[in-house]
Amino acid sequence: MVSWWAAGSTCDSQSEVISTLAEPRLQDGESLESALKRFKRKVLQEDIIKDIKRHAFYLKPGQKKRVKQALARKRARKKRTRDSEPDRSPS
Repeated sequence: MVSWWAAGSTCDSQSEVISTLAEPRLQDGESLESALKRFKRKVLQEDIIKDIKRHAFYLKPGQKKRVKQALARKRARKKRTRDSEPDRSPS
């Protein structure tokens, strides 16, 4: 029995649950490696891993704000160092 609160699912009726998560399906004549690449690409595009990590534990609103600010500082610092480096073009 599938529960009605399954993550990433929508209900058409009370007894039917349709999943919207990435699902690997092998197409005719497709190798396992190419199907795995396609699946990994779809997982990355849908940010499934990021969503799972974000919901792994509860953060209080204040903690969430501090984490967000820390990430913003990290991005800004990274951008400053990238902008200050001279362009490295192959000669």
